Amino acid sequence: MYLRLATLITAAVFRVGIAQSETLADGRTEVVKFQSRSYADFRQVFTREAATATTTVSATLSFPDEAMDRYAAVVIVHTIAGYQESNEGWHAAQFRKAGFATLTYDSFAARGMSEAAIIGSSAGPPLASGVADAFAALRLLANHPKIDASHIGIVGFSFGGEVAHLTAFERLRSMLMPGPLRFAAHVAYYPAGVYGATAEPGAYTGAPILMLLGEKDDSLPVAKAKEYLDYASGRGYSPPIEILIYPGAYHAWTVPGLGTLRFYPQYGSTRKCPFVLFGPAAPTLLIEGREKPLDLNSLRTCRDEGRGYSMVYDASVLGRSTDDTVAFLRKHLRP
Repeated sequence: MYLRLATLITAAVFRVGIAQSETLADGRTEVVKFQSRSYADFRQVFTREAATATTTVSATLSFPDEAMDRYAAVVIVHTIAGYQESNEGWHAAQFRKAGFATLTYDSFAARGMSEAAIIGSSAGPPLASGVADAFAALRLLANHPKIDASHIGIVGFSFGGEVAHLTAFERLRSMLMPGPLRFAAHVAYYPAGVYGATAEPGAYTGAPILMLLGEKDDSLPVAKAKEYLDYASGRGYSPPIEILIYPGAYHAWTVPGLGTLRFYPQYGSTRKCPFVLFGPAAPTLLIEGREKPLDLNSLRTCRDEGRGYSMVYDASVLGRSTDDTVAFLRKHLRP
């Protein structure tokens, strides 16, 4: 049975249906709404416990200037600050210039959650909700007449980067997205580094994953990410993850609203915690390359000891990471 990880995981969503669609005057933008079901935690998802609530998520679907019968598309998932036009919106515009349709939304706003409330919550960011909202967005796009359902990717930042990685876990996909539909590519910008998949056959969907990390990111240290990949490859089940490391880059290098480099102690972090591994049985911890039984007390301790991380905007790294992402998306999403 899955134990309740109250300090790490909260809600999840899995059903989607278009409640409303409105095309704006420019003819290339649609405002859509889709319905989702909310759960208290990942345990409810894995045990198929009944949903506790539904949520209406508002989203913006935008198309490139270039006319096509069907477009490859990208779902874009925000940071813990929620959707920001200067970050998620800016990237969406760059992806449209590269020929992709884009879908943006705010999972927190849909649930009436502010950044301050999330930071102050003992439950932490609602990662499970973010994962399930992303799958709901995938189904929305797959049913759209102008979208190529087999060429839909996901790009996420920090909180959204973790979501982008988690949506590649086959167990989560099969629970929240029954049937063959899956994301065709995943890009995780400076993800949180909370969860991994137990090294086993079929742990990942098989879609390619690009993980973009800052050399100086103290939210997900590069060494921690490499330890996870070494663990999986050592078992003979290397995940389809390509890592790019940007020298001198800190967490949130894409967010222009950040000032000079400083440490933000108010934000929760699992940088000193081991990966929590999802597998066929109860979650385990990845400690020194081995799976160990889950210990909630040790997770609380490492979260308290590792609270906070450093952030600063870096225009140069932003340019390089955008180019790398566009190249990856073109390689794996363009028919």
